[in-house]
Formats: sequence, C-alpha cells, structure tokens
Amino acid sequence: MNRKIYLFIVFLCSLSLPLSSQTAEDSTAIVTARWETTVAPNGLVHKRAAIPHLYKGNQSINLVEIPAGGDFRYDIAVSQMTPISQLAQEHQALAAINGSFYNMKEGNSVCFLKIGKEVVDTTTAREFKLRVTGAVHVYKKKLRVLPWNPEIEAKYRKNKGTVLASGPLLLDDGETCSWEACDSSFVATKHPRSAVFTTKDKRTVFITVDGRSKGNAIGVSIPELAHLIRILGGEDALNLDGGGSTTLWMKDAPDNGVLNYPSDNGKFDHKGERKIPKIIYVK
Repeated sequence: MNRKIYLFIVFLCSLSLPLSSQTAEDSTAIVTARWETTVAPNGLVHKRAAIPHLYKGNQSINLVEIPAGGDFRYDIAVSQMTPISQLAQEHQALAAINGSFYNMKEGNSVCFLKIGKEVVDTTTAREFKLRVTGAVHVYKKKLRVLPWNPEIEAKYRKNKGTVLASGPLLLDDGETCSWEACDSSFVATKHPRSAVFTTKDKRTVFITVDGRSKGNAIGVSIPELAHLIRILGGEDALNLDGGGSTTLWMKDAPDNGVLNYPSDNGKFDHKGERKIPKIIYVK
C-alpha cells in the first residue's frame, strides 16, 4: 500500500477515537516511528521504539509478536512471588509478560484464575467495580481475549481451558471499548502498562509501555493504550497489571531477557523487576 494512503487511513481511524486523549499527530507518530526489530530464530519478533511527544510526553514501547501457525503453545504460570525472568525460564518459555492484578500483601490473585479444571481464585467485587471487564482464555495451545463479567465468570468455572481475568478490555473485534463503568482515575492516569492483544491475521502480541521515568517514559492512560494497540493492528486487546509489575521478557535477549524498563527500582534500566505471582507465556 502507498505510504501516503496508509497514513491517511490511520488519520481517519484516529478520528473515531476520543480526541481528548489522542490526536492524528499521535497516530502518525506511531506509524512513522523508528521501530528497532529483532527476529529470533524461533520466529518471535521483538520491536522497540522510543517515541518523543507521543501522548504529550516521551514513550518507551516494547512488544513481542508471536506469528500465527507454528507449534507455539500458550499458558499461564503461577508462583509464590517470583521475578518474571526466573518464572519464565522455569517454564521453558520463549516469551512472557506479567499477568493480572493481585493482593500485594498476600500474593494471591484478586481476579478469576482457573488452571485446567481447578478454580484457583475468583474476581473480587472490588475488582469488578474497578476495572475487570476482560479475560485471557487458553485452550488447545491457543490464546484468545474475551469480554468478562460475573455471569460469564460463573459459566467459565466449568468450561475447558485455562482462564485469567483482568481489565479493562481495551478492544473488542477492532472497536474501542467503553470504560464508563470502570474507576475513572485508573482509566485516566498515566502509568506503565502491560497488555496482550490479537490481530486480524491471527498474531498474538505482548506489549509494554514504560513509565514513571522523567524524561524517558511517562506512561499512558487506558484510552491511550487502546489507541496505540489499535494503530498497531489490534483486534481484541486486554489490559494487564501495570505499574511496577510491567515487565516483558524474551528468551536469549540481553539483560537476562528483560526487554522493557521495569520501574520498581526507580531507575530507567532493565533491573527493576518486581516479584509477581503469575505470568502469561508462550513456548
């Protein structure tokens, strides 16, 4: 496709998004950014971009694309508060991203989690009110993103496969979701963010946006994250736990596999991993 035509299409898409958070200039900045791309021998693709003046600040974005087809298998791993780099290696993962929200004192999930036939945790009333409107469902090696509510959760107690709820849901069949029922502060505040999304051509993508680092990365709001993913080709997308938990890992990458700049140590480096109780991974 002619590049000018493509940029025009991107511009038109941006008009349907909330203009208070995103502009046509933001869309163009994403498309024209210099994405450093590394293709691993196993077929996974790592892309990284530092984009100035995106969503009114500097942004640091990392993503891992898992192509459709192949013998890739998705799963969710649970631990007793372990750095993602360690947990991913213990499960022979090719790539991994942090999971959903949890009780930082107890370490247990506050979102629905079912591993095979066992329901490990259920979504708390507070999380449903705050942000949980989506889930990741892993079954027969495949991963899909789906809407979530208490009624759907009750049904999935007996459904086959592994499920992890999170939220909010960002995109549903290519359309930006409504977050009116979610906590307005959580939606509007810029934070480091993690998400998983799928594309029309059946790729699965793990993505992180760094934050809390003045001059390097300011983070994004939920509408901005949804906009970013939509411009990148997302069809169905789910926000995961963010903040200091935001970590993206890939096998054989430098810095112990940590691709982004986790913020838990207060430095803009690859050493700020937080210990977390669960990850989403591919192997």
